[in-house]
Amino acid sequence: MAHPVPVPPALLDFIKRGKKFLVVGHKEPDGDCIGSQLALSSVLRRLGKEAIPCSAGPFKRSEVLPYKERCTLHISAQEREGAWVLVMDCSTSYRTGALAVALEGLPTAIIDHHALGDYAQGASEGILYLDPTAPSVTFMTLGIIEALGLSPTKEEAELLLFGLCTDTGFFRHIDEQGAATFEYAARMIRGGASPKQAFQRIHGGKSLNSRILMGIMLSRVQAYFGGSLLLTTEAYEETQRFGLEGRDSDTLYQVLQAVRGVEAIVIIRQETPENCTVGLRSRDRVNVAEIAAQFGGGGHKNAAGCSIPGTIEAIRPQILKAFAGKVAAWGLTP
Repeated sequence: MAHPVPVPPALLDFIKRGKKFLVVGHKEPDGDCIGSQLALSSVLRRLGKEAIPCSAGPFKRSEVLPYKERCTLHISAQEREGAWVLVMDCSTSYRTGALAVALEGLPTAIIDHHALGDYAQGASEGILYLDPTAPSVTFMTLGIIEALGLSPTKEEAELLLFGLCTDTGFFRHIDEQGAATFEYAARMIRGGASPKQAFQRIHGGKSLNSRILMGIMLSRVQAYFGGSLLLTTEAYEETQRFGLEGRDSDTLYQVLQAVRGVEAIVIIRQETPENCTVGLRSRDRVNVAEIAAQFGGGGHKNAAGCSIPGTIEAIRPQILKAFAGKVAAWGLTP
């Protein structure tokens, strides 16, 4: 990205006028989601406002689990009373999970770097800060902080860098258009954030089970379309055996993206006996958000996901059929 989308004055006015905010993220939060929620909540409190970070969870990622206790998992009637809503890293209503019902009818503003979803279209205050070129919502949050005439505290800077590093794969996904990303990162570092500590938070402290499960999933990887698509699965029984802490999708994607000729990666997980989640990652030639959208999901061109009723055996051919319909457009081997 060459130039970030400016912070809308209407959003700044919304923040200044409100007295109490529910700062909501998407379900199954990642570092960018929770980092932007907690950093903006801290800023709101510095402005003398009440801020309640809210997340439906579950907190599956080991790096975000320490932040679970700082979030409200269920919005009470008292918390809802008089509150305005800031939805972070999410513009589709279903992605707020069980919190969606409690948010209905409240003045709402959306801050997101994903494609426009139904939640944003229905924002009751009509306030939307959308920047699909932004590398993370924490990147956008730093812009909001500075537009409010403030600088991030050390803790806020740490949360912002944590999210930026999460969504950029520790800057692996930044290309020649990404100078602004490093400029923003430098401002976070000047605010007291440590890239070394961010790396340890994201990649350190993994369980032995996570390595064992990764080995199992690597052992069953299958290649399609001339090796341009790699697909692997996680059975329901394996989740029960190794636990949610055993998951380390980011590292698994990174390992598979190093394979010669690979353009896209799919991980299908049997979350319950009746439902699967599908994670998709890609290089520049493949837009996995188009695949996810076919199944009611969403995300970015190079990182997307969806939830599909059914079993791995039933869903695998559906995913492959969706890719087959796109390979010619993407210049891949049929």
